[in-house]
Amino acid sequence: QVQLVESGGGLVQPGGSLRLSCAASGFIFSSYAMSWYRQAPGKERELVATITNIGGSTSYADSVKGRFTISRDNSKNTVYLQMNSLKPEDTAVYYCGTMGYWGQGTQVTVSS
Repeated sequence: QVQLVESGGGLVQPGGSLRLSCAASGFIFSSYAMSWYRQAPGKERELVATITNIGGSTSYADSVKGRFTISRDNSKNTVYLQMNSLKPEDTAVYYCGTMGYWGQGTQVTVSS
């Protein structure tokens, strides 16, 4: 079965960086686009970034463009989200997703 396991979240000060990872299993990872989403308290889940199956194309929400970078390593069945210049409004639970499947999420808190 499809499994997605996120890691790398934590507490960081404004302006800091974090790198999230999502380990995938149960499907042919290199055949599918992967995405990162986030959900802040009281808000709907929103799409943050997407990468095509072989990583040739990426797209980002306007709110994170220039600060976040999505990448993948198909040899490790893993997708990453490098987050730089973090802001308090980036605080949320971050999920990776594909084909309608989601991981359990990892909490990112940006606070001084």
